[in-house]
Amino acid sequence: MARILVTERLAKGGLEAMSAAGHEVVERLDLTPETLVEAVGGMHALVIRSATRVTEQVLEAGRDLQVVGRAGVGLDNVDVAAATRLGVMVVNAPESNIVSAAEHAIALLLSQARNVPQASAALLAGRWERSRWEGVELHGKTLGIVGLGRIGTLVAQRMHGFGMHLVAYDPYISADRAKLIGVELASLEDLVARADFVTIHLPKTKETEGLFGRELLAKVKPGVRIVNAARGGLVDEQALADAIGDGRVAGAALDVFDSEPCTASPLFALADKVVVTPHLGASTGEAQDKAGEQIAEQIVLALAGDFVPFAVNVSAAGASEAVRPFVGVAEQLGRFLAAMCEGLPDQLEVEYQGALAGEEVGILTLAVLKGIFAASTDEPVSYVNAPQMAKARGLAVREAQTATSPDRVSLVTVRSSAHSVGAALAGPQGRPRFVLVEDHLVEMPPSEHMLVIRNDDRPGRIGAVGTVLGDAGVSIADMAVGQIEGTDRALMVIATTTPVGGEVLARLRSTPGINAVYQVRL
Repeated sequence: MARILVTERLAKGGLEAMSAAGHEVVERLDLTPETLVEAVGGMHALVIRSATRVTEQVLEAGRDLQVVGRAGVGLDNVDVAAATRLGVMVVNAPESNIVSAAEHAIALLLSQARNVPQASAALLAGRWERSRWEGVELHGKTLGIVGLGRIGTLVAQRMHGFGMHLVAYDPYISADRAKLIGVELASLEDLVARADFVTIHLPKTKETEGLFGRELLAKVKPGVRIVNAARGGLVDEQALADAIGDGRVAGAALDVFDSEPCTASPLFALADKVVVTPHLGASTGEAQDKAGEQIAEQIVLALAGDFVPFAVNVSAAGASEAVRPFVGVAEQLGRFLAAMCEGLPDQLEVEYQGALAGEEVGILTLAVLKGIFAASTDEPVSYVNAPQMAKARGLAVREAQTATSPDRVSLVTVRSSAHSVGAALAGPQGRPRFVLVEDHLVEMPPSEHMLVIRNDDRPGRIGAVGTVLGDAGVSIADMAVGQIEGTDRALMVIATTTPVGGEVLARLRSTPGINAVYQVRL
């Protein structure tokens, strides 16, 4: 029998399931951060929702903890890295609220199209205003779906029934997968230029934060209506309010905000054209029941030592000594390749050369997949669910092993049909190094902010790039350059101390002699 601490209200079915498995369930719903540190001692499992913060201090105090379960999707309130270091499994309930979230996005879309809350408020106030609240039909209109993950896919399936034409932007979805869903893939700029309605279903990452800002809103089809029930911060609220004010955007509906709880936003002054709700996407009885029951199932499996399908931090403890040091850099290789492909690779080959050949390298391939999908989904990506995500998105994966490795003890290379990146460990401490980019030999340690630039092999190109970066106040921390053998082209791999903004990237791409620029964020 294990002791399970539950710190927030959980569905009755979940509590009963853990008790029925023979465990002692201790509910403490009044804990402060300080008393949580005391209460977690002697507990084998900790079950939370969104309000409890599981810090490194909490994890260290829970010396007997085997698993932490979040009854919901996000894990922003759990220090997953510390849990992994301390050998504590972290699980969540990623499928608990997807139907509720999709239905709420559709409810917002319909409310925006037909002015439902505004007309209701007017009538309750004693005003019969039929002509004022004239709406628009959905039938025959184009719906742009930004993010075709699980929730975006459910929205697409349901909006087919309204007779809408569906266009989606998701660089991590293959054309074949989109065709099966009945959706046309398009670039983001093309989507917003064509769509009568736009619904957003993206995770909040460095790449997506502020995505719907002034620059993109200036490109939308006049009269578009925008729905965001995904994450606050994806939409610049002031920029959206200004776009509504000048008539370019007809209206908006939001369930999430940059700062929550939110009681003040520039959008709130536009009550005639804006529908808002206080982050209700997962607020249904069914979603809460599913979250409680699903997390209880994961907790019981973890405590029994069984396979846990929604574990997000399965460790590399079982890997051999030759394989284990490569886990981190394998994930970075996945991120690097996805950045080069600007989305989902059309295919994936992972090649292991040298001492790694003959080892059990499956966890490294999983780490590559984890890196590829890490920035593309709201769902935490793990070694467990990465293969399912690859299958769902139509990504074929092939492993290859070669006993020899030129100049390296071991080399891991990932390839799509157009791009390649390779890494090795260097020095007595086994530091990771990118040693191959686009089949060009380099020697570059991983860095948070990197650029890969293809350029003509002629004098002045390095100086031109340096000038653009210098004018923008971007410092170069490291750089590898060289000629691409057998061509008149060269390659630069640059590590910068700060991110490179969109305007600077555009200047680089328009510089004479620069053929391609890729931004990599690790």
